[in-house]
Amino acid sequence: MSAAKRPFPKDQFLCSICLDVFTDPVTTPCGHNFCKNCITQHWDSEAHRECPDCNKRFKRRPELQVNSLISEMASRIKKSTQQRAELGDTEAELQQMIQQRQLKIVEFKQSVKVSRENAGREKARGDQVLTRLRRAIKKRRTEAVNVIQLKHKLIEKQAKGFIKELEQEISQLKKKSAELKQLSLSEDHLLLLRNLQALKAAPPTKDWTEVRVRSPSYEGNMRSALAPLVEMLLTELNKLLPNIALRTAQQSAVDVTLDPDTANPTLILSADGKQVHHADVKKKLPDNPKRFSRDLCVVGKQVISAGRFYFEVQVKGKTCWVIGVANELINRKGPLNIDPQNGYWTLGLRKENEYYATAGRLDLKSQPEKVGVFVDYEEGLVLFYDVDAASLIHALTDCCFTERLLPFLYPAPNKSGKNSAPLIIRPVKHRVK
Repeated sequence: MSAAKRPFPKDQFLCSICLDVFTDPVTTPCGHNFCKNCITQHWDSEAHRECPDCNKRFKRRPELQVNSLISEMASRIKKSTQQRAELGDTEAELQQMIQQRQLKIVEFKQSVKVSRENAGREKARGDQVLTRLRRAIKKRRTEAVNVIQLKHKLIEKQAKGFIKELEQEISQLKKKSAELKQLSLSEDHLLLLRNLQALKAAPPTKDWTEVRVRSPSYEGNMRSALAPLVEMLLTELNKLLPNIALRTAQQSAVDVTLDPDTANPTLILSADGKQVHHADVKKKLPDNPKRFSRDLCVVGKQVISAGRFYFEVQVKGKTCWVIGVANELINRKGPLNIDPQNGYWTLGLRKENEYYATAGRLDLKSQPEKVGVFVDYEEGLVLFYDVDAASLIHALTDCCFTERLLPFLYPAPNKSGKNSAPLIIRPVKHRVK
């Protein structure tokens, strides 16, 4: 290593008093170097004057000389030391940044691993759902095809029976015709007269004028067989994509208000038309054609005649209720007969914990406190959701809507206060999860 590149011998530029690199170095008459402040304080504290290095005594305080070379070298050493410290700090900071980035790489790799596992698990779940759907579709299709083929075979059998009868009659008629022709060519007049009346009589035949082979209607057989698969698909999608189905339905939310002109006289409606409950006192109200005069019902003002429609009803605290949609033309004066054939598509609760719909009793895992009602008019679909759980409660598929529909609420009798809580139409809050 050349002299120019050889590092400074730092130990030669250390003050023997403070043992650190010189600061404002000065030289004593004996030729030793000290920090100016260190030698000054040393002499101020001593009764005599002597050099701390060689112990040479001075009769009076000697005049100190600034050592420019030592001062410059000490300055360089301090600067170098400071730079080394700064480099050390920078290096430590870089090492920390490197460590942080290495940890981030590990985090990203872990995220990819978790994503791969989740993707595989979700794909497997999707494949399982598709497999179940394929099996169900195949089974339903086979059942529908069997019904269609059975109908066709019955028609085919009937037609073959008729054809066989006709062919037998044709054979008899041809035989009779041949006998008549043969007799007409005979010259035996006595034989002709003897057999003429018997041969002129036509053989017994059937009157086929009104006989028909009518092809049965196959329309709707396949649809009826596959319709239950819609509910199955919705249930599976609800498991695979929690909240998605409900969020989609909520996009069709309508601000529903109850029509006071339709409410049974014993029902109490809130001023804003959002709540209804049963009271024991019957109000004196005009008995207009729209009003339910016998049963505790009320319908909404909003009409469903096309597209999609959604609203939510709070049922918390009630032991009995029915909600859904109803045909605008339902009988409002007679007894309540809730059934799709009578224009009602509903979900209900009775006896505190028995939920039911058109298909009968429903087995629910939990009791919903808020129920969402979704209608797709063109698709003939009515869905009921547990809003808080974001899950499908029940689906009515293959509905036949021919008239306008209205939101339908039945708060049921208050049962001496046990069922006094109101049905409340709640504003729809779109879920963000």
